[in-house]
Order: sequence, then C-alpha cells, then structure tokens
Amino acid sequence: MPRLLKLSPWLILVAAVAAAVYLYSDRPAQVALNYGTTAVKRGTLIATVSATGTLNPLITVQVGSQVSGTIETLNADFNSRVKKGEVIAQIEPSLFKAQVAQAEANLASATASQAKAEVSIEDAKRELARVKRLRSQRMVSEKDLDTAQFAYKSALADAKVRQAAVAQAQAALQQARVNLAHSTIYAPINGVVLSRDVDVGQTVAASFQAPTIYTIAQDLTRMQIATEVDEAFIGRVKAGEAATFTVFAYPDRTFRGKVAQVRLNPKVESGVVKYDCIIHVDNKDLALKPGMTATVAIQVADRKGVLKVPNAALRYIPDLPASELAAVRAQLKPGQSVLWVPDGETLKPMFVRTGLVGERDTEVSGEDVQEGMSVAVPPGRAQAGSRRHGHGLRLF
Repeated sequence: MPRLLKLSPWLILVAAVAAAVYLYSDRPAQVALNYGTTAVKRGTLIATVSATGTLNPLITVQVGSQVSGTIETLNADFNSRVKKGEVIAQIEPSLFKAQVAQAEANLASATASQAKAEVSIEDAKRELARVKRLRSQRMVSEKDLDTAQFAYKSALADAKVRQAAVAQAQAALQQARVNLAHSTIYAPINGVVLSRDVDVGQTVAASFQAPTIYTIAQDLTRMQIATEVDEAFIGRVKAGEAATFTVFAYPDRTFRGKVAQVRLNPKVESGVVKYDCIIHVDNKDLALKPGMTATVAIQVADRKGVLKVPNAALRYIPDLPASELAAVRAQLKPGQSVLWVPDGETLKPMFVRTGLVGERDTEVSGEDVQEGMSVAVPPGRAQAGSRRHGHGLRLF
C-alpha cells in the first residue's frame, strides 16, 4: 500500500499528458499560410485570342521564265528596288532570233505560193470561159467543158489551202516573236527583290512550269500576318478588330495591326480544326522583315470601369485543412469562384462571379467586392507575406 501511494503522483502526471495529447490531436492544427496580397482594381479589361503567324508582304510576285534557255544577264539582286517594266534578266536570245528568221522565211514562201495560186485561178477562169464559148458553138465536147470546170474549182480550192498556209506561217512567226520577247524578263510591279533563285550561265527549263527567277514584294511598308485560330475561339474573331503582336527580333516592342479577313476554308491538323485570320500591319519604318514569326493577341472584347483581380488570385488555394476546404466547396454556387481575403492571421473565403477574362486579369462582381480591398495571391505574384503556401485542395 505505501508503494502504491508512492507511485500515484507519477500515474496522475502521465494520465494528464495523455489526456492533453488526445484533446489537441482531435482539433485542427493552426496552419501557417504563405501568400501575397494584391488589391481589387477598377479599370479597363481587354479580352484577347492568342495565335502565332508569319509576316509576309501584302503582294508578292514570283517572276519566272516562259521559255527555256541560258541566263545571259541578271540586272537585279537581293534587296534591289525595281520599277514596273524595267529589264531585270535576259535569256540568251540567239536561238529565238533564228526561229523568228525561219518563221519569216516560211511566211514569205507561203505568201508566194498564195500569189501563184491566185494566178492559177485567173488562168483556169479564162480557160473555162473559152471552153464554154466553144461549147456553145459545138466545137468541143461536153467532156472538155467538165474538165475546164474541174480545173477552175481545183484552182479555187488550192488558193484556199495556200491562204491557210499563209495564216499558219503568220501564227508561227508571231509565236517566234513572242518567244523572243519572253527571253527578256521585265519587272511586273514596283517593289523590292526578296530572292534571286538563278545565276548567270544557269539553264532554265520551262517545259512543265515556269521556273522562278525572282521573288518581288510590292510594298514592304504594308505587311500582313497569316495566323491560324482554333475553332474554339474563331467565333469571337471578327474583321476590323484590333490586334497586337511581338516578334523575337524586338522583344520589348509591341506592334499593332487590324484583322482584315477571317477565311472560311478550314484546316485540319492532328484532328484540330483551325481557320486562317489575316492581319494587316503598318511597317513604315521597315523594322519588320518577311518571314518573321509573330505572337499575336487579337482583341475580341473590352470593358471599361470594371472591378478586376489578377487571374492568379482566382487560382490561389490556401493550405487549410481538408475539412475547411470541403465546407467552402459546399457553399459554392454554379458560376461562382472564390477569392481569399486576409482576416487577421488567417484567410476567409469570399464568393464572387467572374465576367470577362483577360490575359492577366479577370472581371469580378459580388456584394462584398470593393475597389481597393486586399485579396490573396500566390507568394511572389504581388507583395509576398511571410508564411508558407502549401498545395491546398482545389475547389474548382
């Protein structure tokens, strides 16, 4: 009995510690939160559709050769400015000159044959008249008359054949002259030479298609971007809408343009349907070069004087116990999102409705939303707090 009395204080102490551990383990632990804060702002919100595309001149002409031959001279090179009608290349013309001379000789021969046929007609006509006169006097037979008539008709037919031969020779001469003219290449438009695809002495063959000699851009001060927009967003894009874009060559500069056309022809790539949108841009300083890759943002909607928060604020989930997050989730109504508002040492949820979604901000509305109020964002997105941000359970 004295021994039991001696141990009883220790037993009481152990029991008290066990009870305290059991009591506090059943309570949710106070979670240390880490977050930044930002303010709800009022201002203009712009919604955009993003796409990428390639810069090209509005009008680009590929200048080729319609005849085959050896390049004799090239009068333009890369970046050369040319005027419409200016000689920019010459194919060696001696073969075409010879063809013209041969065609002229054939035409002269055909013309002479036609003249001879016309003389034969006159001769057959006179002979027919003489035989008819003699036949009326019964001095020749009926067969002689038939022979004279046949000779006259044959002379007429032969004259038509000679006339057709003259026309054929004239066409051949015209073709030979056209081929000779095509051996001289002229600039079809005023512009700048983007590329030269042949060298002096190179033989070009135009048997199946015209070989390209130059590529000429009409005006580099006006350019266009051909972008592909996903079918999920094409319904929001209209002709006339403003667009901004950047290029890798000038990462700190934003260029502006306007949607000129939304083409109806669909493109299917890996099961994804896309549509071409053509954006016209000014390039008066010639900073933009053909072929540059442009990252485009097409402005599809804008609102002024709306309350907005960073998109990160709507994605932020504090590292609270799962039971608390579940309770917040249960209170969410369709179409609502959650903002977390600092409340002393913790955060309290505020239910809001979202409107227009921009590239960085989203429109929010609700009874408790006020301009200037603080909301939580992940640390590093704004003025960071001093607490840890965990990977909380997603609410939506």
